[in-house]
Amino acid sequence: MSTAAPAPVAETVLEVQNLDVDFWVDGEFYPAAEDMNFRIGRGEVLAIVGESGSGKSSSSMALLGLLPPNARVTGSVKLLGKDISSIDPAELRKVRGGQIAAIFQEPMTALNPVYTIGFQIVEALRSQYPLGPKEAKERAIELLRQVEMPNPEQSFNKYPHQLSGGQRQRAMIAQSISCDPVLLIADEPTTALDVTVQAEILDLMRNLHKRLDSAILLITHDMGVVADLADRIMVMRNGKVVETGTVSEVFSAPKHEYTKQLLAAVPNLGVSEQRLLDQASAAQPVLSLKDVAIEYPKRGRIPAFRAAEGVTLDIFPGEILGLVGESGSGKTTIGRAAVGLLPIADGTLICAGHDISKASDKDLRPIRRKTGIVFQDPASSLNPRMPIGQSIGEPLLLAGEAKGTDLDRRVETLLDQVELPRSYRNRYPHELSGGQRQRVGIARALALGPDLLVADEPTSALDVSVQARFLDLLQELQHQLNFACLFISHDLAVVDLLAHRIAVMHRGRIVEQGPRDEILRSPKEAYTQRLIAAVPVPDPERQRERREQRAR
Repeated sequence: MSTAAPAPVAETVLEVQNLDVDFWVDGEFYPAAEDMNFRIGRGEVLAIVGESGSGKSSSSMALLGLLPPNARVTGSVKLLGKDISSIDPAELRKVRGGQIAAIFQEPMTALNPVYTIGFQIVEALRSQYPLGPKEAKERAIELLRQVEMPNPEQSFNKYPHQLSGGQRQRAMIAQSISCDPVLLIADEPTTALDVTVQAEILDLMRNLHKRLDSAILLITHDMGVVADLADRIMVMRNGKVVETGTVSEVFSAPKHEYTKQLLAAVPNLGVSEQRLLDQASAAQPVLSLKDVAIEYPKRGRIPAFRAAEGVTLDIFPGEILGLVGESGSGKTTIGRAAVGLLPIADGTLICAGHDISKASDKDLRPIRRKTGIVFQDPASSLNPRMPIGQSIGEPLLLAGEAKGTDLDRRVETLLDQVELPRSYRNRYPHELSGGQRQRVGIARALALGPDLLVADEPTSALDVSVQARFLDLLQELQHQLNFACLFISHDLAVVDLLAHRIAVMHRGRIVEQGPRDEILRSPKEAYTQRLIAAVPVPDPERQRERREQRAR
């Protein structure tokens, strides 16, 4: 009687035992991660998931010794059987890049803006290997070719700002794999990328780690990405590991209540209920664009170019129109023109009953009272020197709507509407989380009771649970106040949850628009079909089938 041979156990690349990370703040240690134990084998992807502040990034940066001076790290970290938690800094520098590499969340801030990407890859290579300038350049161009960078020879000489988001991420991946690391730490590697670029980056990471037989520690809040790439999952909450298991185990039968809440909060393409709007009672659109073209003028050596051409769309009171497409398709350009922040070159644009096609700054003043905009990054759109109560009340004060105790009362009402404690009015933006700052952005945008709200990628950097609460809040407020909303996003699952109708933009033109179910369930345009096929779904089995279908 023969018995099947046991499956070979992959060599352990990383073994972490009893890892604790604390930060010294105001005379006291605060725990960021407590008693973490895990291992990753060769060719394996371990995903660490959880909300902001759960300890995902702190614990991972502790492995590399990249925490600030007020951090205290205890426990054992073994790389290929060698303890690296107490080695001297010079030896640790050889481990960084040589054996462990990191892909950071935002390549624009992680790459040096004053050096070309070629120089930065060459620098990484020459810090580890005795290579001459010519050999290092050839190797760098080969790495750019491996990560499927368009025109690698030309891209070698480009600066980070001259590349798109997806290309910058590819450049960072090329730099991180330049020394063939055995462990790759990927910290939110696809957060702000379009679905099509995200799909390409995930395919790239999957192919590279199989080819190099390296281990990947993936830090993310996107459960679709986890379903696409990971073998095992570790769920963290408030610095503690609450659940571990294989991807199929955790997705199909989560044990911990927090894991169940995380999975329930994920917007899932194709499962939202139908949202219909009765337009009979709303004959006049709040926003109407007819054959609109928007042109950016010539600046220095940069020639003039048309960012949008022949755009026609209407949004009615109480309606949410989802505007989707890749980066550079013209979505944000349309959103900014809608509220008078960009002039239009051709066509007719009517906003809140005013024709602003050829409006002067003076003509736009009444429009500003009837429109609000929520920006993608609330941290940079709020004044860091102004308490949030003052930021929310500023539009009311400037419009002459309220002052004194009346202004205070209006600010408190707005804080109540966006479900923030009234005591937060005296806090500064840096004292709030990302989700709380985004609520402040909504309160400010709604301060004057606008007829039109433009929301430009407001959920792209939020955790799934924070995002779910934010979307519920937006729907409740819209139901109460009946404003029209132009919701700009590259996340089709979010648009599926929110929108009544969808318009799809590609290269400055609207290629398809219609009711949400019609666009997402039976798209006519090949571009829309490609966008939908690229969306990762939070189900490992379905995601594998979608990936194979996309490959075909």
